[in-house]
Amino acid sequence: MAEAEGGGSGRAGASSGGGGAESLKDKGNEQYKAGNYLKAAALYTQAIKKDPNNPTLYSNRAAAFLQLVKLSKALADAETTIKLNHQWEKGYFRKGCVLEAMEQYDDALAAFQTALQYNSQSTEVSRKIKRIYQLVRDKTRAEEVEKMRSNVDMAMHLDKLKSEMSVKPGSEECWEELFSFLVDTMESAVKSWHETSKVEARVYFLLEKETTDTEKYAPAVNIDKAFESPHTHGSCFSFLRQYAEDSFSRAACLVTPKSIMSYPQVWKGQGSRKWKHGQHDGFFVQFETPFLRKLWFISSSSELGQTLDPEELDIGAHELIPRLFKQSNS
Repeated sequence: MAEAEGGGSGRAGASSGGGGAESLKDKGNEQYKAGNYLKAAALYTQAIKKDPNNPTLYSNRAAAFLQLVKLSKALADAETTIKLNHQWEKGYFRKGCVLEAMEQYDDALAAFQTALQYNSQSTEVSRKIKRIYQLVRDKTRAEEVEKMRSNVDMAMHLDKLKSEMSVKPGSEECWEELFSFLVDTMESAVKSWHETSKVEARVYFLLEKETTDTEKYAPAVNIDKAFESPHTHGSCFSFLRQYAEDSFSRAACLVTPKSIMSYPQVWKGQGSRKWKHGQHDGFFVQFETPFLRKLWFISSSSELGQTLDPEELDIGAHELIPRLFKQSNS
């Protein structure tokens, strides 16, 4: 937190007819240091009435207004500080701080750089410039992530599957619901990866609305321990198969990051099991229904959270868990 100015800093060309202005300024500084910014601003205002050409008073009141998040008033005081003494770096510093709070980072940077021209030794200003550069990088990255998140459209990658599902048994409404369930699950996983570079290991179930006891069966089951060993893997699979049956689920979608899988490491092996994605990090999505099973790997790039397009794998060679539902072809 930048402190209010003491002494007569920056008063070149200022009126000296302040009378009690100095006393009021000192009292304002005491209130500012105590965190009483409203009282400080009021005292600086009284001082300005007595000494209206004192840039320090406007600078101090700008600092108080900034703490009160009265940004337009703080900016006006910073501009007045500069007008009264355009060679004092503090006015530009105050302006930069207000513009930073407004997230106008380009203008804030320009103000801080001007401040540095008038006082190249100011570590306070140098720190602010470094901070602005970091804030710009963070904002740019956040905008990129948000753009990636808002542009996620898994359905466009699954046209082939949609056609395949449409000729399977059941009504159009039925397979469209299954397709939407898969797309929603995949998009949620991709968005999570974009934001945090990770996904939770879970199996999502498409529950039968009219039959499932929703108080007993949740639409998602955590399986973060499932891939630690053959034993935990087998136990998890048995549990999931029973869960799918008892909950009257119509489909299931398993999502798990590659990084937690100690067993089975489905990317290792020869021949038809040969892995095509090198050492890339990413996550798997396995889709299970009574009549259709699919598996995808979505690899990540070196950029935080960025993902590549889903690539379908041979589920017979790379399945994460065996078939969950009893097979149905009619």
